[in-house]
Amino acid sequence: MSNLKIYNTLAREKQTFVPMEAGKVRMYVCGMTIYDYCHIGHARMMMAFDVIYRWLKASGYDVTYVRNITDIEDKIIRRAVENGETISQLTTRFTRYMDEDTGALGILPADHVPRATAYVPQMLSLIDKLEERGLAYLAEDGDVNYAVRNFPSYGRLSGKSLDDLRAGERVDVNVGKRDPLDFVLWKASKESEPEEVKWDSKWGKGRPGWHIECSAMACALLGEQFDIHGGGADLQFPHHENEIAQSEGAFGHPMVNYWIHNGFVRLDNEKMSKSLGNFFTIREVLKKFDAEVIRFFILRAHYRSPLNYSDVHLDDARVALTRLYTALGEVAAEPGATDWSEAHAVRFAEAMDDDFNTPVAMAVLFDLVTEVNRTKSAALARQLKSLAGVLGLLERAPRQFLQGAVGDAEQTGEAAVLQAIGARADAKKARDFALSDKIRAELLAAGIVLEDKPDGSTNWRRA
Repeated sequence: MSNLKIYNTLAREKQTFVPMEAGKVRMYVCGMTIYDYCHIGHARMMMAFDVIYRWLKASGYDVTYVRNITDIEDKIIRRAVENGETISQLTTRFTRYMDEDTGALGILPADHVPRATAYVPQMLSLIDKLEERGLAYLAEDGDVNYAVRNFPSYGRLSGKSLDDLRAGERVDVNVGKRDPLDFVLWKASKESEPEEVKWDSKWGKGRPGWHIECSAMACALLGEQFDIHGGGADLQFPHHENEIAQSEGAFGHPMVNYWIHNGFVRLDNEKMSKSLGNFFTIREVLKKFDAEVIRFFILRAHYRSPLNYSDVHLDDARVALTRLYTALGEVAAEPGATDWSEAHAVRFAEAMDDDFNTPVAMAVLFDLVTEVNRTKSAALARQLKSLAGVLGLLERAPRQFLQGAVGDAEQTGEAAVLQAIGARADAKKARDFALSDKIRAELLAAGIVLEDKPDGSTNWRRA
């Protein structure tokens, strides 16, 4: 039996993970709506499921990972019209930017990255099934809506009764609906909309509603029922609730066995989001901090916990990550794979099997650093490097991290640093300690930290 336990949002408890097919996992994660740069909240979501993907693979599972792209939606249409460009031009550009940002953060590409516009026929087929089952109806305004009250179990995921629920953020309440809770499956075209967002259907020209997109793409790529569905906590209602209603309403059986939701990034005790305007794009943060420092910062919090963003916390993450790299700089890791029977690796695996508990797993890495520094063991250095690698950390040469430049800031070049270290060594030999101290202080002011070694040599790193 699997040792992995996952907090299942639907069950509201940790449950032992049992895949539908032995040794295989099918996972779908709601990806980006592509009309702007990704922010740190998006990075947190993608990082959470990147680590889940990595751990499932490290545990021996054959994983099929799908993370979609929403490339047709109201905000996309509005932004493209404002810019005077086509929908395709807008979404292609920001998809490229997203890939650059996620690549910088070490987020692995999903096995499938479906674009919503490529699955409109599947969406129409699904809507047709729902209409046949009395769960969809054509409204007076030409939209096709989902009849929520005809699906009695609606509200299970969010834990709310039908009478408590109200229409969600992306649900337009209009006179064409029979009930305020009903949501749109197919939007009738407006004359003012670009032709590229108009598809033919038996209900007339239109485009898909947001919720139907993921139901159709997930079914097409993973089947009517699959193991894991994930996304940010803000998607629990109404998006994921509506996905359940659509998929289970159409097929008559459960859609997903384990629902996983990551927590918000917070800034000044408010959720970070584009709608609130209190967000930092990944690109902005990468100009100030090393990409691996950002990754380290995100993984120090459990994926379900709130993550408080601040430069102070990122500076602290940089110092902590420097400690890990410094240990590997002092003791070279011997080649070889992870020894999963070794005590630290056992504790690391236990943490990751406990609902992907990265804070505890990272605490194990720091225990390993202490042992590496004490014993100078190349075998333990290998364990440190390989276990961190499971989380996408410590994959560079120590010198590359410790002496590398960050972002667009001007940095003292390596040749200049080495020249200054040589001049300082000469000053120390001449017992000119005032000059030696002056050189150290000038380098520190330039962001260079010197570390004198017992053998008389001097190592350096960027602060």
